[in-house]
Amino acid sequence: MSEFIIIVMRTIFAFFLFMVITFFLGKQTISRITSYHFIAAATFGSITANLAFNIHNEAWHVATAMITFFFIAFIFAIIALKSRKARKWLAGKPTVIIENGKVLEKNLKRNRFTMDTLNHELRQKDIFNIQEVQNAIIEPNGAISILKKPEYRSLTKKDLGILFSDKNHFPIELIMEGTILTSNMENNGLTIEWLLDELSKRGLTKANIFYAVKATNGQLYFDVYNDHVTPSVKNKS
Repeated sequence: MSEFIIIVMRTIFAFFLFMVITFFLGKQTISRITSYHFIAAATFGSITANLAFNIHNEAWHVATAMITFFFIAFIFAIIALKSRKARKWLAGKPTVIIENGKVLEKNLKRNRFTMDTLNHELRQKDIFNIQEVQNAIIEPNGAISILKKPEYRSLTKKDLGILFSDKNHFPIELIMEGTILTSNMENNGLTIEWLLDELSKRGLTKANIFYAVKATNGQLYFDVYNDHVTPSVKNKS
């Protein structure tokens, strides 16, 4: 068997093995990259690369190492789930860098943050004036959480004394690319007859619809295939 075919087969095997491991470790491994998750991801990446391309190592040797590391990471994840102290040790803990409008320089230095970095992070949150910030915290994954001073916070309906309905719900997708999503409808007590009747009221048929959704406020939205809309900016070939 040629080396090319061997590499292709090992790469496919490495891909699916990594997918299985990621599934069992959970979404937190890819959604919240703390120092622990970074180390785990980097190690898995290195082992996966060896499994795929290093044909001088037996595939089952590398796979064994990968599975062993998976069990280590999985055990640590379970421990972190059950113990708050373990979570702090593995992922670290939040650090306050602005308190009551005052920058805590020592905490910035301790986390290797400069004022340039802090200002960059604030701009990412649409804050261009640091005096707007009451409190800022560096989270364990490196992200910054901001609490603005009261005078700079956005007004809410509650602030204005506006009553709002508690009947809002998650949007329910009804049709996707011309296909009726029957499971979505059944899970939400909707019927195909009801949907077809709503389409009929609007002079539409299922064949016309590219996308349909029942919004959070209960309103129906339909996007048709041929909506006669001309793009304001045309793609250049």
